[in-house]
Amino acid sequence: MDFGFSPRASELQCRIRSFMEEHVFPAEAVYDRQLAEADDPHALPPVMTELKEKARAEGLWNLFMAHGDWGAGLTNLEYAPLMELAGRSIIGPEVFNCSAPDTGNMELLALYGTPEQQQQWLRPLLAAEIRSCFAMTEPEVASSDARNIRTRITRDGDQYVVNGRKWYTSGILDPDCRLIILMGKTDPDAPTYRQQSMLLIPRDTPGVTVLRDLPMFGYTDRLGHGDVLFEDVRVPMQNILGGEGEGFALAQGRLGPGRMHYAMRAVGFAERALQLMCERVTEREAFGGPLADQGVVREWVARSRIEIEQLRLLVLKSAWLMDTVGNAAARMEVAAIKVAALEVAHKVVDRAVQAHGAAGVSDDTVLARLYAITRALKIADGPDEVHLRTVARQELAPYKKKSETQALTQTQTRSQTKAGAA
Repeated sequence: MDFGFSPRASELQCRIRSFMEEHVFPAEAVYDRQLAEADDPHALPPVMTELKEKARAEGLWNLFMAHGDWGAGLTNLEYAPLMELAGRSIIGPEVFNCSAPDTGNMELLALYGTPEQQQQWLRPLLAAEIRSCFAMTEPEVASSDARNIRTRITRDGDQYVVNGRKWYTSGILDPDCRLIILMGKTDPDAPTYRQQSMLLIPRDTPGVTVLRDLPMFGYTDRLGHGDVLFEDVRVPMQNILGGEGEGFALAQGRLGPGRMHYAMRAVGFAERALQLMCERVTEREAFGGPLADQGVVREWVARSRIEIEQLRLLVLKSAWLMDTVGNAAARMEVAAIKVAALEVAHKVVDRAVQAHGAAGVSDDTVLARLYAITRALKIADGPDEVHLRTVARQELAPYKKKSETQALTQTQTRSQTKAGAA
């Protein structure tokens, strides 16, 4: 097992680290101010446009895309440390056109889109000319189980008609959002995992109504989390993505790499929080000396460093497995990393908040926002409990098989004994 980085990956790490220090971190306050001053809370701040132009000019663009000739062609192991660096800033991933939900949507289009769909939607997404959203979660059901989805997709001649309601449709309130990728049921009577399909729906299609923008722990996201009603929404049959009944498989393919991307960024969240904590406790004095002299504070720092290093190694191992044996074979590690990453990041952020005292719960630092984000991401793309279930099931599988084999052997032995006695 070799976690050594390729020369190209090492070179990109140096370039992104420099870009973050020189351009992104200094722009954070400008971004927040421009967003606060804008009439539309979802409008793109001008500074982000400038940052994107600089990143694209330097070739630090679409680094997530590994499919075909569409992107940088990096492996997961090469990409992981890059997203960790970008994740140290809340605005970092978007600067490099590597932010959700567009990354997952672009991967879906690259893998399963027709040439016409790729021309219409993928190319402008890769160029950041438009944005997109992903409509899967529903308010009336436990959406952690995709089999519960109620939104219906029915055939009517050469069109599909959509009726249903989605919420936390992230990205739909961005003024540049042009595409909705929606998951719904085309055949409720089909086998369980062949009932769902995905459709490409232009944002301005009649019948699409955003009922409200949903905050997250009181924060209004720039992209928006929409509560969306779909009433007799009609799109041509050629807007199916992949094919009828393939929605569940496509969703699994989209969410797996997406969970890895969350984990990569979570390491960055944790590193940023630890940095802020260390700066704070060495600068502030209480009870006759720096906070850093207090034993409990030193334990916070030490445990945070240990946990981050453990997390980073698990991220790299998971990325390496995805590269070498494939996403399906790395399923347990991907599930584990989704739980571990946000658990560690949230814990480190929580310590940093505590170290900052009243300032930690204010908006004077990024910590309160990181606290909300890391807590919410323990639910997004499947709650922790679903992933723990996956890990436990795979861990127990060989023991269950052994137990079943032993039970079968015992039954056969008893049957043979009875036959002999007769």
